[in-house]
Amino acid sequence: MDIRHEIAKKLYVPRIMRARGLTPPADPRVLLKMLRIRNHFGSTAATGYALGNLRFPDREAIIDEAGSLTFADIHTRTNALAHALSDEGVLEGDRIAIMARNHRGFIEAAVACAKLGANIIYLNTAFAGPQLADVCRREGPVVLIYDQEFTGLVAEAAEGRRCFISWVDDPETAEHPTLDDLMAKGDPDEVVPPAEHGRVVILTSGTTGTPKGAQRGTPSSALPAAILLDAIPLHAGGRTMIAAPTFHSWGGLHLSLAIVLGSTVVLRRHFKPETTLEAVATHRCDALAVVPVMLLRMLELDAETIAKYDTSSLKIIAASGSALPGELATKVMDTFGDVLYNLYGSTEVGWATIASPADMRRVPGTAGRVPFNTIVKLYDEHDKEVAPGETGRIFVGNEMGFDGYTGGGTKAMIDGLMSSGDVGHFVGDMLFVDGRDDEMIVSGGENVFPREVEDLLADYEGVDEVAVIGVPDDQFGQRLKAFVVTHDGVTLTEDELKDHVKAHLARYKVPRDVEFLDELPRNATGKVLKRVLIEREAEETATS
Repeated sequence: MDIRHEIAKKLYVPRIMRARGLTPPADPRVLLKMLRIRNHFGSTAATGYALGNLRFPDREAIIDEAGSLTFADIHTRTNALAHALSDEGVLEGDRIAIMARNHRGFIEAAVACAKLGANIIYLNTAFAGPQLADVCRREGPVVLIYDQEFTGLVAEAAEGRRCFISWVDDPETAEHPTLDDLMAKGDPDEVVPPAEHGRVVILTSGTTGTPKGAQRGTPSSALPAAILLDAIPLHAGGRTMIAAPTFHSWGGLHLSLAIVLGSTVVLRRHFKPETTLEAVATHRCDALAVVPVMLLRMLELDAETIAKYDTSSLKIIAASGSALPGELATKVMDTFGDVLYNLYGSTEVGWATIASPADMRRVPGTAGRVPFNTIVKLYDEHDKEVAPGETGRIFVGNEMGFDGYTGGGTKAMIDGLMSSGDVGHFVGDMLFVDGRDDEMIVSGGENVFPREVEDLLADYEGVDEVAVIGVPDDQFGQRLKAFVVTHDGVTLTEDELKDHVKAHLARYKVPRDVEFLDELPRNATGKVLKRVLIEREAEETATS
């Protein structure tokens, strides 16, 4: 490694942390206690809340539908929860599955696991019962923590496991003890630090098949946090509304950043566009973490409804998790100001690029620039780096790559870089993502990526959402088919949209068919489930 780069890394972290308001205490005794806490629990949520308890115990840490908790509250409550789970037989290194929405129970369970050195499996709240059972059989958690609303869904997965409820809707019908029950009987004193820090398993989105468990350890330094805080200027002691699911990489990342910054997190269990705006206005949030479809839903509110809520406190709207069309980004900034940041990456590779408001104003649709200490290269089908401006498979290198799938295997690697699963191209230093590597079709001998057609149709007046897939074609081998959702009350025709594509793109990119739907199938993080559309097309073809 270049010695100059190593020196730059050492200078980079303190510079960024100071710029974001993170300064070490003047009292050496407090600094010594902080170092001891970091040594005990590493770069985990347990460290963040223990440090918050040490430095600003009375600051609000969580605001949810049950009220607010301070940093001192969380530290004491999770001590009690960790002791109680230990008394229930949970050992260091055991696996605990958590299926919870955005609320204090999710965070407290995660912090208690970190204090015990237990490994966490975050379950997707959109999973069906059989999926949950399959995942739990594969991952082998000894404890299942879940919200009461999921009682029926987790019934099979819960068999043979100790179960606790993280959010209670009706205490009279609760089938298992609650986390509050455990905390009431647990010892609130400090927890003996584990010998090994626990790991986290995040389930991939499953847009193309059965979800895989992506496991990762905790960062070995503050560099990853500094890189993100350099590109997305969150500040210490702020207030972040996390609307994105906290069980997913993006929502979890913002929870981690808020903990590092000693910030207050505002949570709601269910995303509703108007409720989100209301929470931002009521609690004067300076940051909002979302997935792109949430922005789409907020902009579907009428102008009068949006204007009811004073969102002028927002300095950052941070989006990730799925494609952010250029037209949507422009509309968001026209509505809420130039505060939108977009991160492109994946559960496996971490981040690849980050786009600032200025980037997206100048070149709408960009995925942004490569941040510090990150490498992004594009390769062709022969694993050779493509020429500037050409499309290639995206490979990424940074300190946040995952440690492999729990069932074995990993993503493709070239020259030490990991595949994101997408293809894209650079225009100067700006990356544009053209689509999934496995979505490319060959139509009449030409390579076609659906993303370009999706972006074009999404910009058409009256179009709300678009998904484009490849379908078999007798003449060309494959052609495109577009599934379109229009705004309420808008009527468009198939020929109208085909003519629009024909006027802007090559003829082989014009969809053979356009089908209008009431909504597109999506997973819990807003990604369009194209496999559902592909499977439906295959069934219709087989029966026709």
